[in-house]
Amino acid sequence: MQSKRRLLLASLMATLTWLNPAHAQDTFKIGFILPMTGPFASTGKQIEAAARLYVAQNGSSVAGKKVELIFKDDTGAPDVTKRIAQELVVNDKVSVLAGFGLTPLALATAPIATQSKTPLVVMAAATSSITEASPFVIRTSFALPQAAVAMGDWAAQNGIKKAVTMVADYGPGIDAEKYFKERLLLNGAQVLESLRIPMRNPDFAPFLQKVRDLKPDAVYVFVPSGVGAALMKQFAERGLDKSGIRLIGTGDITDDDILNGMGDVALGVVTAHHYSASHPSALNKKFVEAFSKANQGMRPNFMAVGGYDGMRVIYEAAKVTKGAGGQALLDAMKGQIFESPRGPMFIDAQTRDVVHNIYIRKVEKVNGQLYNQEFATIKDVKDPGKSK
Repeated sequence: MQSKRRLLLASLMATLTWLNPAHAQDTFKIGFILPMTGPFASTGKQIEAAARLYVAQNGSSVAGKKVELIFKDDTGAPDVTKRIAQELVVNDKVSVLAGFGLTPLALATAPIATQSKTPLVVMAAATSSITEASPFVIRTSFALPQAAVAMGDWAAQNGIKKAVTMVADYGPGIDAEKYFKERLLLNGAQVLESLRIPMRNPDFAPFLQKVRDLKPDAVYVFVPSGVGAALMKQFAERGLDKSGIRLIGTGDITDDDILNGMGDVALGVVTAHHYSASHPSALNKKFVEAFSKANQGMRPNFMAVGGYDGMRVIYEAAKVTKGAGGQALLDAMKGQIFESPRGPMFIDAQTRDVVHNIYIRKVEKVNGQLYNQEFATIKDVKDPGKSK
């Protein structure tokens, strides 16, 4: 009789644990690994704000499970990213790994995603090869070649016959250089020199002096998000803004988060990118307004839209799998087509990479504030690095 009672009690306790919403199986956990401190902290800040906004707008549960967002700061160091990813998978039992502010951070984590069969949603990093590092990687940010090819075509068609490339010396910078250069040469223009800036403690001065000495029609630049302000400051200090040398590049250099602080030196800078806070769609206007209201007037940048769309991909996949993770969740992420604040986009089922519009934009003053104003659109751009 005593043992029967004990069995009944154990059974009841198990049932109560199961019914408790805090129970692991009733919680859908998303583990974000982001640079929240250090030189790339703005990336973490933007993605966290966007993810929290998505939950506030779409509910804190999905497929009957409570959504738990776990944010961890990797300080931008790959060994820290890898350790945090292991802890999130083993200890926290997350269903999704998300974020990844820079390419080396995503690449360091890819083997863990493969071994644990945990979908890894890249919301920021942009080197083409990231999605090939693990079959469990999905990207909602962008791939650098998408923007570089568009800029190469535009430059050659708009009077730029001689250019110098100047890029941060790591994966996405090398992608930007390679694909811009290819398109420019294909269109009959010249690249006088290709300059690479070290990632750690970048000093742009000697590189900008070299650009000035070479006297190209334009300098094409890629630097990581958040670094553009320092570049613009030194561009002006060296007098390049008055030299007749045009500054063009990827949208990272005129990042919406810090654009206003750059001042008038940024006026007229032309970039190719997939998102601008001034994108003129009704959905984007609502997104910018809600984001700004929830974050003390902060303007969303392309990192925010990568995070917001990443959350959409995760939520919709979880609805399909009824909250199950692993391969089923990954499969439900592939092939999603939807309207984003950036415009129409989809996740290519074969490459697991984002396909979206690329916009050519020019920095202009609107109501006293600086914005990347779109003036041309290249529709449904796949990553050229994967379309061969």
